[in-house]
Amino acid sequence: MIDVFDVERLFKLRLYVARYGEMDNARWWNTNGLLGPRGAAVLKRGFPVTYSFAQARIVFTVARQRCHDWFDPPGCLTLWNLPAAVEDQFEAHWSHWLDDVEQWRLVFAALAKMSPSSDLLQILAEFDLITPAQIEAVQKLRRSAEKRAVPLSVIHTVNDETLTLLAAGFARGEPGQLAVPYARLDDAAQ
Repeated sequence: MIDVFDVERLFKLRLYVARYGEMDNARWWNTNGLLGPRGAAVLKRGFPVTYSFAQARIVFTVARQRCHDWFDPPGCLTLWNLPAAVEDQFEAHWSHWLDDVEQWRLVFAALAKMSPSSDLLQILAEFDLITPAQIEAVQKLRRSAEKRAVPLSVIHTVNDETLTLLAAGFARGEPGQLAVPYARLDDAAQ
């Protein structure tokens, strides 16, 4: 079941996780600073106004594929593999975001400044994307036996809480060792 969720919040969560996972940070997916100044320099010429969104689209695609290749259990949700209704809403908002590039300039500037020693939970807290209670919940999560995944408890609905935990759960991985957070919807929610 899909509850009300904030699409802009999902966009920000994906942005910070995507940037964190790049090769110049956690080394989880094969983009190297694409959401940083290097990516801006490369894409700004071809996309003078919307280059930040082009950067995001590329890294999202790479992160989605890397997570899918690394750990893709059937019937599970990840930050990059959400129910079709959620993904449809997310995709529908791209044109709105592109119409208001200025609103996002500070977010992309913060991404560009992210340091390799940054901690994902601190980053999410700094930008008001996670609560202290959620940080505590994430710190209790453990990686699966094969170290490829971080199981969340069974969820009843897809909402901001679920999306936040799916994003923040990436903090249980280590540099060079991706661990994909995932959740299963309970039978009543499907």
